[in-house]
Amino acid sequence: MTRIYNKKSQTAKRKFLRGKLSLSEIALWKKLKTKKLGGYKFRRQYGFGRYVVDFYCPALKLAIEIDGPYHKFGEMKEYDPERQVFIESFGVKFLRFSNEDVSRNLLLVLSKIESELSPPLQGGARGGII
Repeated sequence: MTRIYNKKSQTAKRKFLRGKLSLSEIALWKKLKTKKLGGYKFRRQYGFGRYVVDFYCPALKLAIEIDGPYHKFGEMKEYDPERQVFIESFGVKFLRFSNEDVSRNLLLVLSKIESELSPPLQGGARGGII
């Protein structure tokens, strides 16, 4: 079977992207890392084939994208839907927010993400929004 997740050939790309997080991505990552949201583990810059999503929770099959203004124009306008359809073909749910959504109302973004969570599979109390 062909490996589809976090392919070795995409490691440099994922590492580069982790080093280039936007301020909005950094703010959201601070709330997702170390199982701070609902006790779930989220990963940054997770690969699906040749595509990379900003954040991914394997237990929930939930991808989160934070889009900057460049996502509204040119190639990205076609690239994003193609990438999303490919990733969703693996049963992954997609949540998409803009940089402005995160920077202006982080609590609302966290609330929308939390609405997709179910109790953790491995016990432990569900955490609230931090």
